[in-house]
Amino acid sequence: MEEFKAFEKNRKIKQFFMGLLFLSILIGGWFWPLLGYFIPLCMFLGIGVGLWRGRKWCDWYCPRGGFNDVFLKAASPQKEIPKFFKGLPLRIGFLSFLMAMMTIQIIKRWPDPYKIGMFFVVLLTVTTILGIILALIFQQRTWCCFCPIGSLGNWVGRGKYPLKIDSKLCTECKLCYKVCPIQVGAYRYKKDGIETIKDGDCLKCQMCVVSCPKKALKF
Repeated sequence: MEEFKAFEKNRKIKQFFMGLLFLSILIGGWFWPLLGYFIPLCMFLGIGVGLWRGRKWCDWYCPRGGFNDVFLKAASPQKEIPKFFKGLPLRIGFLSFLMAMMTIQIIKRWPDPYKIGMFFVVLLTVTTILGIILALIFQQRTWCCFCPIGSLGNWVGRGKYPLKIDSKLCTECKLCYKVCPIQVGAYRYKKDGIETIKDGDCLKCQMCVVSCPKKALKF
């Protein structure tokens, strides 16, 4: 338990600073539109990390993810995230809509870098408002379930750095599920007593690993 508390505290400190960075970009972007280019930068970084470690970017590297966990968790009812938000139809539909809108708006504002930057700021503001609403209704990471960057990280990183569970040690206490920030379910592939979590939404945050009293989990 002490190990888990120390790990969680260290993670929260990192998320706190990333959350402050997120707020700085969100607020500062309205005064300095060029800060809006931070959004496409995060998109490329999220996909890049996804090719190597799946959705590891979304753990605490993502400023919005840090903001959600640190600043919204206390106000969230911590309900079960509806499967609808993790479904492929919503993810593909939202990603397609966002990419189409980005393309149209960038072409419309081209080649003015300030107008393009302001578009990204507005986009960040609108999606943040949506994320806050969902956090207050369900759980603070609900937005992350269909976030375009997270979805792309899921798809390109599926199977990368997987979580494994030793079935001989696991007592099915479900503590790992309770501490999981994005409520990863039991999508498992079992072989020779070792179960591999196949859910591409796993953030590789290691919260489940350090919380397991039987040390049955590892990456």
